[in-house]
Amino acid sequence: MGVMINGVYHADDPTPDSAADGEYRRAASNIRDRITVDGAEGYAPEPGRYHLYVAWNCPWAHRTLLARGILGLQDVISTSYAKPRRNEDGWIFDVDGPFADPELGVSAMHHVYARQTPPYTGRVTVPVLWDRQTQRIVSNESADIVRMLGQAFAPEAGLYPTDLANEIDRWNTRIYADVNNGVYRAGFARTQAAYDTAVITLFDALDVIEAQLSRTRYLTGDRFTEADLRLFPTLARFDVAYHTAFKCNRNRIADYTNLWAYARDIYQMPGVAGTVDFDIYRQGYFSPSPHRNPHGIVAIGPRFDWTASHGRG
Repeated sequence: MGVMINGVYHADDPTPDSAADGEYRRAASNIRDRITVDGAEGYAPEPGRYHLYVAWNCPWAHRTLLARGILGLQDVISTSYAKPRRNEDGWIFDVDGPFADPELGVSAMHHVYARQTPPYTGRVTVPVLWDRQTQRIVSNESADIVRMLGQAFAPEAGLYPTDLANEIDRWNTRIYADVNNGVYRAGFARTQAAYDTAVITLFDALDVIEAQLSRTRYLTGDRFTEADLRLFPTLARFDVAYHTAFKCNRNRIADYTNLWAYARDIYQMPGVAGTVDFDIYRQGYFSPSPHRNPHGIVAIGPRFDWTASHGRG
């Protein structure tokens, strides 16, 4: 993944992904302005003002697409989809077609970051929430974008209700560390010890979630919340990608009675299925990698019926 240094793109990132102990380290997002309900402490929630840059196979971008779809904001916030596979320019766009950028007409995401003032230093990632009015990036942190879309554009949807805030935060913290990022800590580990630690932690967390879902429909009870939204992108990619490509293969999600029904339950919610593309996930996670997949061979399966009845009411 490329990096910007003082507004200039470098294809080779000098920052290592893994430490001396072989554990994978994810870089923090560093553009974190806010959209607030009244606009007094940040940007105003004006329909048509913002544009979302995403990639189909990025789970962090998927969070924002889910929020946009579930909250019914498709006509409020427009989108550009980067190509499924990156090259030396990082996330790139075609000249036309479904992977073109209708907003700025750029050929790569680093050209969007290059417009930032003051000059940007950091990794070139998606998602990015772009403000047409100021011609600046509002945020490149997916968790913040999800929270802003819910609270500023559709507060009545209740993705982060006050009475469940502490419980949602608790789930978000564990899901991010042990599941969302946990699969990457396993897949990108450079030592056996680092892999063992990551994959055991991952499946311990999935076991806890499975037990919770035996008692409640969603993580915090009977209401779908931000915590469920943030878990779903990992579940959607797990069996077609993480299970094999990242060696997270103690179990499949389809092997869990409650998790598998829960995943289908969410998939069948209005606005969700259109944010999912299993074939693109397969292509992306089995792309050529000198460490994980040197020949770039894409696995054929598995195939599951996400439209089958989930039996959860």
